[in-house]
Amino acid sequence: MNYRGKTVWITGASSGIGAELARLFAEEGARVLISSHEAEELEEVRKELEPISQEVHAIVFNLGNPEEVKATAEKVLKEYGTVDVLMNNGGISTRAEAIETSLDLDRRVMEIDYFSGVILTKALLPAMIKQGHGHIGVTSSISGKFGWPQRSAYAAAKHALFGFYKSLWAENNQNGIRVTLFSPGRVRTNISLHALLKDGKEHGKMDPGQEKGIPPALCARKMIRAMKRNRKDVLIGRGELIMVWIHKYCKPLYHRLVNQVSANG
Repeated sequence: MNYRGKTVWITGASSGIGAELARLFAEEGARVLISSHEAEELEEVRKELEPISQEVHAIVFNLGNPEEVKATAEKVLKEYGTVDVLMNNGGISTRAEAIETSLDLDRRVMEIDYFSGVILTKALLPAMIKQGHGHIGVTSSISGKFGWPQRSAYAAAKHALFGFYKSLWAENNQNGIRVTLFSPGRVRTNISLHALLKDGKEHGKMDPGQEKGIPPALCARKMIRAMKRNRKDVLIGRGELIMVWIHKYCKPLYHRLVNQVSANG
């Protein structure tokens, strides 16, 4: 697939994977719409990409506000016309056990990580179908493949992505709609810094394992390569990906390992 002249909309683009995706799509000649609720950081990304492309546009909105998400999608369609590629990349994680996580916090994570992308997808899908093509990229996580301590809300939202988008593809692939789900392992981003604790405050720390993860630029390159190949379900990472296969093919070992993590806090 050639992205030159295509319109690509990326959420969670103020840093990390989203910012690197914006750079790569801009280098390919796409018109890139970058979004986040962090206006200053988003504008910095746009300015950094100015030497590459004058067709990078910042659109600030909050994924946690469903009315704002819907209104922004309508505004984008009115201003830019159809979107060829939607990258549902924005999200938030948790660092709290289920028993101490309030339902409000569960709903907040689900709103940001799951429902925001569903709202955008439903808003843009009719125009994609009408033009006969469209690609939806979805950033899930290996936490969407199995459960892990202190990730109940996050893992639940990431699991939900698979159910929705695999069904969406089954319904619309004959309409020219492509869907690619990404399950990164450890990527060196700010996600653990902004992860929510039981009281709703930010974790504020870089997890040691994540600090040793792959660079966001490498993750973004693998994502775009997978989309060009029309892959449906993509694992991205290093040794941590073995947990996906252990969970799938050796459940007793998985349960032993996850219990050890829980016991060690």
